[in-house]
Amino acid sequence: MHMHNNTAMARAILIGLNETKGIAWHTINKVICYTNKGTCLHLALDFSDREWLEAGLDSKQLASWRKALQDGILVEAEQRYIRLGTGVLTILDPEYPVLLKQTVRPPWVLYLIGRSELLHRPSIAMVGTRLPSSYGRQIALSLAGQLAALGFTVVSGLAKGIDRIAHEGAVGHEASTVAVLGTPVDIIYPPENRALYRQIAQDGLIVSEYPLGTRLHPGLFPQRNRIIAGLSSGTLVVEAAEQSGSLITATFAQEMNRELFAVPGQVNSPKSKGTNRLIKDSGAKLTMGAEDIMEEFRFREDILTKLQPVQTAVCQELVELSSEEKKVLELIQDKPSTADELHERSGLTFGLLHAVLINLSIKQRVEQHAGSIYSAL
Repeated sequence: MHMHNNTAMARAILIGLNETKGIAWHTINKVICYTNKGTCLHLALDFSDREWLEAGLDSKQLASWRKALQDGILVEAEQRYIRLGTGVLTILDPEYPVLLKQTVRPPWVLYLIGRSELLHRPSIAMVGTRLPSSYGRQIALSLAGQLAALGFTVVSGLAKGIDRIAHEGAVGHEASTVAVLGTPVDIIYPPENRALYRQIAQDGLIVSEYPLGTRLHPGLFPQRNRIIAGLSSGTLVVEAAEQSGSLITATFAQEMNRELFAVPGQVNSPKSKGTNRLIKDSGAKLTMGAEDIMEEFRFREDILTKLQPVQTAVCQELVELSSEEKKVLELIQDKPSTADELHERSGLTFGLLHAVLINLSIKQRVEQHAGSIYSAL
């Protein structure tokens, strides 16, 4: 029981520090290091002023912390979130996402609304320009649907443009979508994403590292990009100009040794300058469909075993086919067909059809030939 109390106390202190104005990531990092990677954090409640200053607070921060304690922040903070229907997850909790913990600057606290189990699913981040061309919009919607139908949760930042489309393409699927905000969880920015925010809060997951009442400023948005990349096994950039903020997310993904994917665009389109350069200079994988992403993970048992509804049993007899897969396979056995023909004959949406074709390829029931023609094996 005593041990449990220590953990609860350490957690309360961490949340309290995170909620205190004037105390940010680096200060908390000093306190965590001072308390032996947080293992003795529960003792900090009894620290003298001298110990707090040694632990890394300056005198102004210490005054702010003492006042917060007097105002009952340790008791109040979590209650306030519970009333809002918001979960609070700290880096000390076993449910903290493993991939995010491995990054250089993981958030100490995450505030969550929605399905927190999505933090543990195989995820692909999808980012791009706030002002996409119709080409970018179309590709983003199609890819988000394909990835979600394969079982990847699509992670993005609920911004205008590609972010929004990525969420829209994925939110109807079981794998759904995670929106990482550059604001506290109770503030929807841009406001026109309100309806989408509500849908994600219900069917997906809203995430922020910023406590309620954080003053908004533009610097918060690039910071959240490290979380978008950190939660994901790979980052896909759909359309990005040379100076696009989404290239920050791409850089984070590379620094974290995660996969980087980019959709090629017209050579003379300014909106594809950034993505084409990622492919040319940064070793991003040229991506035309979800199968290009799937291919990078084909030996990753940790990811494949979690991808529902994809079954990865090697032996063909053991592989169950879904009703959609059976339907499409019958059409292909009938005669080799292109994706367009199958789309027409099967009545499935493009996103779902592509996911089905990828599944059938993984299960070695169909094979793709030049000109996107599929034949049965």
